[in-house]
Amino acid sequence: MTHYLTFDRDGVEPEKGAPGPDRLISGNPEFTTWNLEEADGGLYAGLWQSTPGKWRISYDEWEYFHILSGLSVITEDGGKPITLKAGDSFILRPGFKGTWEVVETTLKDYVIRT
Repeated sequence: MTHYLTFDRDGVEPEKGAPGPDRLISGNPEFTTWNLEEADGGLYAGLWQSTPGKWRISYDEWEYFHILSGLSVITEDGGKPITLKAGDSFILRPGFKGTWEVVETTLKDYVIRT
């Protein structure tokens, strides 16, 4: 076993998904997730992509992510919209509630701690 991980999705079977109907606000977003790491203690890392749409989000976990391509807008309930584009890094903390809108198909890498 090596003690490093590259974010290479080649050979990794992607998971397909979408927001639940109770969370969907607009569009028909489709998610593709390549889980590259699932470690003891609730640590996950991988790549996630979504097609355009808008839905409600609620975080119980901590997530760091880096936008690799596309354009998204995240808005915390009661807050101002934050536009995320390629090159932007962001952290969502437990307790975050709001919306995620994918304006242009977005690809991000992520690390989640539950």
